[in-house]
Formats: sequence, C-alpha cells, structure tokens
Amino acid sequence: MKDRASTRDRASIEARVLSVLRPVVIIVLLVATLFPFLYMLLLSVRPIEQLLQDPGQLWIAPSEWTLSTYREVLTSVEAGGQGFLRFLANSAIVSVAATALTLLVAIPGAYAVSRLRFAGRRQVHFLFLSVYLFPSILLAIPLFVLFTRLGLRGSLGGLTLVYIAQTVPVSIYMLRNYLSTIPESLEEAAAVDGYSRLQTLRKVILPLAAPAVMANALYVFMIAWNEFLFALLFLVEDRADWTVSLGLAQLSGGIEVSKTVLMAGSVVLTLPIVIIFFAAERLLTEGLTAGAEKG
Repeated sequence: MKDRASTRDRASIEARVLSVLRPVVIIVLLVATLFPFLYMLLLSVRPIEQLLQDPGQLWIAPSEWTLSTYREVLTSVEAGGQGFLRFLANSAIVSVAATALTLLVAIPGAYAVSRLRFAGRRQVHFLFLSVYLFPSILLAIPLFVLFTRLGLRGSLGGLTLVYIAQTVPVSIYMLRNYLSTIPESLEEAAAVDGYSRLQTLRKVILPLAAPAVMANALYVFMIAWNEFLFALLFLVEDRADWTVSLGLAQLSGGIEVSKTVLMAGSVVLTLPIVIIFFAAERLLTEGLTAGAEKG
C-alpha cells in the first residue's frame, strides 16, 4: 500500500511540474524562434537616422515607421532601386517550375517503387538517398562545365533542371513511404472496376496522397526559393536573371547599402515562404508524419 501511495504521490508531483514547465518551454521556444524575425522586421521599417543614433533600441512607435526601405528594395535599378521585384519574379518562376516538374517525375516514380515488383527494387529505393551522401559543392564544377557546353548556363531553365535533379530523389523517397501506407485493396477494387494503372494513380492514389504531395511541393519550393550556390554559379553574369537570394547577397556585401534596406530585402525573401508555410501547415504536418510506421 505504501508503495502504491508513494507512486501516486510521485506521479502527482511530476504532473504538477510538467504542467508548469510546459508553458515555460513553449514560451521560450516561441521567443527564440520569433524574436529574430520580428527584430528584422522592426529594423526594416526603422529610419536609418534613428538606428545610427540609438542602435540598441528594440522598439519604435508605429508613427515613426517608414516604408522607404521597401520602396528602395522593390524599385527597379533604372529608377534608382535594388530591383527586387524582378528577382522575386525570377525566383517564383524557377521555384514553381521546379516544384511542378519534380512532382511530375516523383509521383509516378514513387508509385512504381512502392507497388511494382522488379529486380533490384530495394537497391533502387536506397540509391535515391545515396545522392545526399555527397555535398552539393562536389556537383558544382561538373554541372557548371556540362551546362556551359549545352548552352544552358545563364538561363533560368538550366537552374530549374539543377534543382529538379537535387529534389527528385528525396521526393520519391518521401512519397514512397506514404504510398506504402495506402491499402493495396483499394487498387485491386479499382482494377475490378476496369481502371488502368494510370487511372488508379490519378483517381484513387493521388486524392489519398494529397497531404504527402503538398509536403513535397513545399519542400521543393523552399529549396528552390532559398538556394544560393547554384544560382550564383549559373546566373551571376546577368543581373536581369538573378534570383532573390542573389540580390540579397549583393545587398549584404554592399558598403553603400544601409542595414535597414538589407533587413527589408531579408523580409522580402522570407515573407513568401512564411505565408505559404502557415497557409499549408496542416497538410505539411500530415505529409511529413505519414508513413512513419511503414516503409
């Protein structure tokens, strides 16, 4: 009886401690996560004169905010700005194209690996992941030479192909784990109804795999939007084709550019990803956690 009572007392004490620690930990994590972005946002709307006078001030009244930094960042170079509006358009073109084409290849590829039986099936499955054993810098020079000879260097299309080659393997791996959780009896029922493989994939599998497809789409989009190394190698010669990550790197290296303008450029780079992430947060969470028990 005494052992049971002591066990209950210990469990009660642990529950009380956890009830206090849980909100404390959540608050600490929220502050650590959100404070850098909020501080960057505040710096971007702060007049440079006030920043120079009092660089340690963390807050200014909304009446003192200015949008001149964003006007400078988004205005074209011909009009005296930094031309980020063009960079945003280039990044959007590359990211959307890479996402769409990656899914176009990865969805049937993942279905084939998860459902079809062929020699070396398991080896092919793990071969996709072996691509990520090598750092991107090892691929930079061979791809630079190859795309130069093919005439694709300096074009958004060539950069899109590089991103597709990077993201297809892991997309197939992630989708394969999800598709393995879908009962094969559904496909058998579709076959009885006269569906072909392609019709089964389009009308049965894809609706059920929507969370995983969305998770992969966000993953590919974020990689293409934020990537810098290959964008630098392939697009540095022509400013008109720069992506937003290249534009931000130029701002950070420019002595004549104020830090408030640099923070405005950072917000412009970050905000689209934040909006898309929170808009699809539920589907992203379902897609990343699905298939954890199988595969």
